[in-house]
Amino acid sequence: MKALILVGGFGTRLRPLTLSFPKPLVDFANKPMILHQIEALKAIGVTEVVLAINYQPEVMLNFLKDFETKLGIKITCSQETEPLGTAGPLALARDKLIDDSGEPFFVLNSDVISEYPLKEMIEFHKGHGGEASIMVTKVDEPSKYGVVVMEDSTGQVDKFVEKPKLFVGNKINAGIYLLNPSVLNRIELRPTSIEKEVFPKIAAEKKLFAMVLPGFWMDIGQPRDYISGLRLYLDSLRKKSSSKLASGSQIVGNVIVDETAKIGEGCLIGPDVAIGPGCIIEQGVRLKSCTIMRGVRVKKHACVSSSIIGWHSTVGQWSRVDNMTILGEDVHVCDEIYSNGGVVLPHKEIKSNILKPEIVM
Repeated sequence: MKALILVGGFGTRLRPLTLSFPKPLVDFANKPMILHQIEALKAIGVTEVVLAINYQPEVMLNFLKDFETKLGIKITCSQETEPLGTAGPLALARDKLIDDSGEPFFVLNSDVISEYPLKEMIEFHKGHGGEASIMVTKVDEPSKYGVVVMEDSTGQVDKFVEKPKLFVGNKINAGIYLLNPSVLNRIELRPTSIEKEVFPKIAAEKKLFAMVLPGFWMDIGQPRDYISGLRLYLDSLRKKSSSKLASGSQIVGNVIVDETAKIGEGCLIGPDVAIGPGCIIEQGVRLKSCTIMRGVRVKKHACVSSSIIGWHSTVGQWSRVDNMTILGEDVHVCDEIYSNGGVVLPHKEIKSNILKPEIVM
């Protein structure tokens, strides 16, 4: 089986982290976002993953070469010279996706994190005999999304309603699809949307079916959702393989710590924290609802909450960093500084307080 991951463009919503790495290579729970998906695909027998990408393909491929051999899966790129939306990339990668087997292929949005019940999706797809399957997830506020109106008993999709003003349902497109090769005949090589142009036509022919995603789901393409997604992911990890989570007198709730990180005495860490490789957390530090990326040093008695600390940054002693502060790569917060929602570009030194959310150039 094959799979296409829609990687897309510049990752502007996750800047300043994406100024250092393409978005799919930004760490989430101590491994690059895209690796969560590739590992899930490999686990159900996908042999080749095609990345649809229009930004820095060489960086992506150089990085993923190591994982090709480790995971034993072929990874190739299909490069767009202009942005092609969510359907155009399928037409561009047509020759890579089609082979003699006639097997369906997966399409995933690279920002989506979930439990990836791909095996169940294959069974669902074979069971209904239609042309395409999509995953849907239930949300509390459907008016922000495109809602999928479907027959609950069979999963047959009736129609899509974009950002409805009146309640039509609470199931939204979760960005995970399983498509028969014939779907490619419906897509022209031009900028086009699979959700707005391709799926409605398949639904009109009653050949589109939706499966409700069990477990959690989050689009982690922006900082607030990234931090919520980490909480959901760690919660799911607790249920499935809690041995991967840290434990001990300094740990509260769900925390993941790389084995090469060092944690000093008298710290309180958690809930919902990820600490990456080579990090040094000095004594008396408080961390909660945050991601501390590779090579970061958090100095004595600092407090970090609801924030993302980028690679090789430093948080000074007695500093306080909270309210969606995002530090890019190699940012140094001096001692006794307060950051309230600062978004700091790479290679900066912060010598004065950031009292309200702002971008620091």
